[in-house]
Amino acid sequence: MSGERLMFVGGEWTEARDGARMPVFEPATGTTLTSVPAGGAADVDRAVTAARRCFDENRWSGEVPPRRRAAVLNRMAEGIRARAGELARLEVRDSGKPLSNALAEVEEAAFIFEYYAGWVTKLAGEVTPVGPEAINMIVHEPVGVCGLIVPWNFPLLMAAQKVAPALAAGCTAVLKPAEDTPLSALELAAVAAAAGLPAGALNVVTGTGPGAGAPLVEHPGIDKISFTGSREVGAMVAAGAGAALKRVTLELGGKSPNVLFADASFDEAVAGTCRGVFDNQGEVCSAGTRVLIQRDVFDAALAAITERASAIRLGDGLDPLTTMGPLVSARQRDRVNRYIEIGEREGARVVYAGTPPIGDRLAGGYFVPPVVFHAPSQRLRIAQEEIFGPVMTVLPFDDAEEAIRLANDTAFGLGAAVWTNDVRQGLRVAKAVRAGVVWLNDTQAAPTEGIWGGFKASGIGRELGRQGLEAYLEPKQIYINLT
Repeated sequence: MSGERLMFVGGEWTEARDGARMPVFEPATGTTLTSVPAGGAADVDRAVTAARRCFDENRWSGEVPPRRRAAVLNRMAEGIRARAGELARLEVRDSGKPLSNALAEVEEAAFIFEYYAGWVTKLAGEVTPVGPEAINMIVHEPVGVCGLIVPWNFPLLMAAQKVAPALAAGCTAVLKPAEDTPLSALELAAVAAAAGLPAGALNVVTGTGPGAGAPLVEHPGIDKISFTGSREVGAMVAAGAGAALKRVTLELGGKSPNVLFADASFDEAVAGTCRGVFDNQGEVCSAGTRVLIQRDVFDAALAAITERASAIRLGDGLDPLTTMGPLVSARQRDRVNRYIEIGEREGARVVYAGTPPIGDRLAGGYFVPPVVFHAPSQRLRIAQEEIFGPVMTVLPFDDAEEAIRLANDTAFGLGAAVWTNDVRQGLRVAKAVRAGVVWLNDTQAAPTEGIWGGFKASGIGRELGRQGLEAYLEPKQIYINLT
């Protein structure tokens, strides 16, 4: 990839204030793809100042008619679609995922902007009755300047999930992409500028978490932080933002259960179970990596899972035959491999372990083949801690009560999948599981029209749908005395 990239601040493409840069690596080969500015506190300050000026001068909110904001968001959707192939290939080279995944994510990112464009003209207030001598109105106003911090597993999609509702609400934003996958966020800034978004409404600062993320969280000019990432970093974000009582949305980690009952449609349940663990290389916060299988079908299901895992083809995401790409970085590859070693040391049995791809070009890539463990207990670390890789831990259960107990036996509460043809049983388990998203006879579906977020240590607040928009709005009461 030719050409070094710049970040986007105040409507201009710029280097970091101190000129520092950082490399961006291609996960499939481990080679340097390009470089981006290594933004720091001074660059965050420039970006927040630009966003604050745009907001305070009503260049995006306030006096701007809702129809005009909606038109800009719709043009952003059009701009994403017009460059879908280019953006998808960029996402593959930046993150490693298969091209088919990237194409689907680019389309969904475009739809997210369309969806929230539709909400802009429908943000009606209300009048509450208080008697003949007064009018009591409730209106909704933008929170203000938002710091948006996105992870590396779905770079463009996650950016869209935060940027679109923030802009729809009339907020301005500073977007901080993950240091491993900054490229699609920069392209989103280019799309926004071409769509007519005013300077300062969306700024993109590239950099590390400590270098750019922490200053963004702590900046006094930020009114709200929306962060997606690990539980550990989320706790630091909450502490940093909490000192100034900033509004916070946190979408954090998970260790989601996938519950397979004996009466489920066997082939569909096994296929969905594998998809819920191995899709996107297992780099999914809601991945159903704790697979709970009813004892009556345990051996058959484990054999079928092994067969499906062995059919996964690792390789370059741009190869149409690839069904699993590399992990995003050498750091993440090493982390996942450490967990595999931990599982073996703790006594879990390796039922299946794949092999890395063959070929000199991919020898330096960050590949981790799929692994299936049969764990003797759910107390093992591989059954309790988020691994964020293609590692499945399988455990048996006897009845619904035990399945519910095992499903809830974790600090997390993001997602859960339940496979059964007994609707009553499925609804009973779905209601009993402490998770923000529960799938019945499906997994990992995340419609923009729905909501997304977790219970317990999996986060605070919700994204997507109307609730995702309301996270960027402040309700205000206006009481009018008519006497």
